[in-house]
Amino acid sequence: MAKIQVLPKEVAELIAAGEVIERPASVVKELVENAVDAGASQITIEIKKGGASYIRVTDNGSGMEKEDAPVAFLRHATSKVHQENDLNQIGTLGFRGEALASIAAVSKISLLTKVRGESLGTLVEVSGSEIRHVSDAGCPDGTTIVIKDLFYNVPARLKFLKKDITEGNAVASIVEKIALSHPEIGFRFLRDTKTVLQTPGNGDLKSAIYAVLGREFANHLAEVSYRLNEVEMEGFVTVPSFHRAHRSLQHFFINGRYVKSRTCGVALEEGFRGSLMVGRFPACVLMLKMPFSAVDVNVHPTKTEVRFIREKSVFDCVYFGVKSALQRENEAILSQKPKESVLTPFFDPEPKTQEVLFSSPSYLENEKKPFQSPFQATPPSAPSAENGKQRSFSLPERPARNVSLDVEVDPSDFLIEEPLSDNLPVYQVEKKENDPEISAPAEKQIKPAVEQKPQKEIAFRYLGEIFSTYLLAESGENFVLIDKHAAHERILYNRLVENHEYLEKQLLLSGVFLHMTAAEREAIHEKKALLWQMGFEFEEGAGGAVLLKSVPSAIGNADPKETFLDVAAALTENRKLTMPKVTEEILHRIACRSAVKANDQNSERELEEIVRRVFLDPAVRYCPHGRPVMLTFSRRELEKLFGRLG
Repeated sequence: MAKIQVLPKEVAELIAAGEVIERPASVVKELVENAVDAGASQITIEIKKGGASYIRVTDNGSGMEKEDAPVAFLRHATSKVHQENDLNQIGTLGFRGEALASIAAVSKISLLTKVRGESLGTLVEVSGSEIRHVSDAGCPDGTTIVIKDLFYNVPARLKFLKKDITEGNAVASIVEKIALSHPEIGFRFLRDTKTVLQTPGNGDLKSAIYAVLGREFANHLAEVSYRLNEVEMEGFVTVPSFHRAHRSLQHFFINGRYVKSRTCGVALEEGFRGSLMVGRFPACVLMLKMPFSAVDVNVHPTKTEVRFIREKSVFDCVYFGVKSALQRENEAILSQKPKESVLTPFFDPEPKTQEVLFSSPSYLENEKKPFQSPFQATPPSAPSAENGKQRSFSLPERPARNVSLDVEVDPSDFLIEEPLSDNLPVYQVEKKENDPEISAPAEKQIKPAVEQKPQKEIAFRYLGEIFSTYLLAESGENFVLIDKHAAHERILYNRLVENHEYLEKQLLLSGVFLHMTAAEREAIHEKKALLWQMGFEFEEGAGGAVLLKSVPSAIGNADPKETFLDVAAALTENRKLTMPKVTEEILHRIACRSAVKANDQNSERELEEIVRRVFLDPAVRYCPHGRPVMLTFSRRELEKLFGRLG
């Protein structure tokens, strides 16, 4: 008996109509959701040239009867909704009956389908909404749909398609999300005949996460299991030590449907409040289940936006569920409970160990010998149990630019007086007009509206450090407070800006495998030439991973993986910036990652050197993100605070 019927007009008009097929990813989403609704346990998706020329979706689901197959291409023809009340109890991914009709209007389609138990299937060929051929055909159980020449009859829309790699990445993003939402289904995704994703379909969410998001992601998860009233939540959140610079790895699913929910996102981040630093975000794969009547999915044509009948219940379930998971994780850490590693169900693209070879930060210069300061930072002392985490760093010297470096520099150009008291040295820094280190950078600065005469001498006394973050100094009648991270970041950034075209690269012995989102992979490939110039070399790895092969030597002791992920995030978030602005943003991220951090334990000599650079270079006043490097309090201000002045 026929199952598919055209909805009555009064029911069709209640549906949020306007199914728009904007790009190949829209087609794949609709076809794969139909396959899931058909009860398939195996789904294969194949695209060529980003999906614009060829899309194939094959499933082993229930298939369609011969009389149903042609009807499926009529608008508002569906087997999932029959009457008005059904819209309040939507339990399937598709329900509008618009997808196939919309796709058929702008492409050439071949549909091959067979119901289980039947000896023959049905072949339907459609072009531009017109059914050209219907016949019996031999085929396996399930449905195969082939889409060719998308937008062949709508050249205006075809013109606005992006590059094949961009469209292909959009399709990959859709497939990944649906694969995560249904771990009981085995997904296989082929891109230009190459398999880039395959999930086991064994019903284990963590196995699906491994296949889609990579081993490193899967090995940094805390399990979430929580129920509050009618809302139930299962899944995983990343541990606080594994965080990202954006929210692209936050995946929420409501009754098996991927959704974008501000309610869930805010609840997740509130649950992590106090566990992550500002500007970093957790990742998750969270499955929420609730009565179909408690959520309205008939809001937007894309069906990714929903409304909750009781929004507070959803917020509280996510918030308390995340809090409980983090608490259990902390208890496990305190009890030194070993964390199980996830074993891949298919392949292991990463080496067992990853050795990284680094040297101290160095820079490629012109053939002439760069200016050498007599005040190089001395190596720090070895870390001890008393001083906790110790991190050493070096401050780059500024070579002369646009001037000859063949002149001899007298060390007496920089004078150090004897310590006044308590072994606290006073630095007397004299700037000479012919000093190449000072005059060359000055040539690159934009002249202020009012010319100011350069200060001939700067005297300061380094006093110490508080909270392992702020440096204290005295200069004349002023007390100065310096943020060591902001200062070091600015010093490194200025140096990188001057020499980004000559940066040395440091090879990684075994390479580092990274999992990135489709948008991040697209962004780094768009700027591949620029990244290679800066020292980041990479290539596509197994399973859609990215293999990082080299990094700029300038990153020093910074984690190469985190640095490159930050750069990828910057490129993803700033796609519309001009090339100079993109370059600046990349250098911001490198400098920030390379700079000494708050709470790092550093030698006194290193900290003194930071203070010296701040006083010496007027360009070191704000970090690249705009935060102040130093705050100055006059002696008069302090005396007023202490009531010494009337």
